[in-house]
This record gives sequence, structure tokens and C-alpha cells, in this order.
Amino acid sequence: MTVMSPVYILKRFCFMLMTLFCISIIIFFVTMILPGNVAQVILGEFATDDALHALEEQLGLNLPFYEQYGRWIWGVLHGDFGKALSMDQPIVPLLLFRLKNSAVLAFFSIIIVTFIAIPLGVYAALHRNKFSDRAIQVGSYIGISVPEFATASLLIIFFAGPVFNIFPSTGYVSIFDDPLRALMHIVLPVMTLVIVLIAHIMRQTRSEMIQVMQSDYIRSARLRGLSYHMVVYKHALRNALMPTITVLALDVGYLIGSVVVIEEVFAYPGIGRLLVYAVTSRDVPLLQATVLTVACVYCLVNFLADLAYGWVNPRIRYK
Repeated sequence: MTVMSPVYILKRFCFMLMTLFCISIIIFFVTMILPGNVAQVILGEFATDDALHALEEQLGLNLPFYEQYGRWIWGVLHGDFGKALSMDQPIVPLLLFRLKNSAVLAFFSIIIVTFIAIPLGVYAALHRNKFSDRAIQVGSYIGISVPEFATASLLIIFFAGPVFNIFPSTGYVSIFDDPLRALMHIVLPVMTLVIVLIAHIMRQTRSEMIQVMQSDYIRSARLRGLSYHMVVYKHALRNALMPTITVLALDVGYLIGSVVVIEEVFAYPGIGRLLVYAVTSRDVPLLQATVLTVACVYCLVNFLADLAYGWVNPRIRYK
């Protein structure tokens, strides 16, 4: 059993930190140049100029950009995102609550997608151009082409409406208060996400598997007398999974911060809805914290994907 090089892990980790640093600068700069004024949001539209100037000085809004950024990033590094202006409460507990809810959806969705889509993609590649392959491809085209809100609406009609009426259509219950009810509430959102994502992973796995099975080293392995299953699952599949790992990593980030439509349809209190609320309420500190958290998730899952590359392909690990 080979061990991944610590130098490789350290290099990827440092690259992730550099990426996050650049992203934090972009987030702060973009939110600072947005139209509107933080002091105006706090005091209201009828605030006097003297009151606005006094609050701006108190919050440090009159300082140069680099000083404002330094104060903000210093607080972030110490776990302090400040207060949500529109709610007048600390951002961190609110953010952690929403992030936990989105993580629950992401966890169940990505596990189900991985255990269904990858075997389907391998099966379709090994039975290329047969009826089963055609049927799987048609199903994937339907999953990709139907919008998320349409899929969610159809599931609500069938499973929460007059047809079956099995699962609740909206709402949220903490998994710590009532695990069974909590699982019932996330069934339909997870089903929607699985239908949307399974097509992407399956098609990616199928196309890569077909390409790898046609490569020279696979033919050489077959000529050396290796069994069909060993060639497929030990040699071909490990190389075909490289692009699939990338797609899975991107999908995790998508599930954490970009499933706004799903959370809106099912009234689920995730971080995507919190991001929309921050934009509509012009809550700059909350917007900065939410976007940076989503960016951190993307960077973290891509860092884990880099480590997975090294595990799947020893050439990357040793290089």
C-alpha cells in the first residue's frame, strides 16, 4: 500500500489557501462597490447626514479600502463575521445553521448519486449501443433537459399531492429533534437533486469509460491474460474516474450554495436561500460571509478531489 506524499498534500493545501485569499479580496471589493450604503441600511432612508457620517466613522466605512479589508479579514480569521444588518444578530450562528441544513441535502444527494450514477455509467459503457445503453442515455437526456423547478413540482404533485400524499412538500424539521420527520422532509428535495445530478455523473463516467476501454494499455492487459473483471474494475475504472471526481467535487459545491431553486420550492432553510435574502435585503456583511463560505466549500471539495486524484492515479501522487 502506497502512502501519499506529504509534499504533495502541502502543495495542494497552500494552493487552496492562496485561492481563498484571492477570492476574499474579490468578494470584499465587489460588495464594497455595490450601490447603496451600509450605514443607510442600518439607519433607514430618512437618516440625517450627520447620523450617517457618525455611523460610517464608527463602522470604519470612511477608512481606505485596504484598512477596511484588513479589519474584515482579521475578524473572519478569528471566526467573527460581524452582525447581519437586516436581522441585528451575529452572522456565525445563522450561517452555521443554514450551512448544516444545506450539508444534509448535499450529503444524502451525493451519496445516492455516486452509488447509482457511476455503476450506470460503467454498465452503459460496457453495453455500448445496446438497448440498455440507449435507455440509460434517454433517461439521462430527460434528467438534464427538464428544469429543476419542473422536476420539483412534479414530485410534489405525485408524492405530496392528491396522487400518493406520502411526503411533506415544504418545511423543515431538525434531525436532532425528530429524525424520522426530518428525513421525511428532505426526501423530495433529495430526489429532485438526484434526478438532476445523476445524468451528469452517469454521462461523464460512460464517455470516459468508453475512451479508456479503447486505449492501448487496456488491450495489452487483455492480451496478457488478465481477467475481464480485473481489466475493467482495476485498470479501466480507476482511470475513467478522474474526470468523474472533478464533476463530483463541483457538484458538492453546487449542492451547498447554488440550489436556490430547490430550497425556494421546498421552503428549505439552506444557505442558498440565505444568499438570496442577503442580496434582496442589501445586507452587505451577511452577503460577504455567505459568499465566502460557499467559496470555502468549493475550495475544500476541490482540495479533497486533488487528494483523490493522487489516490486514483499514482503518477500524480509521485509527481
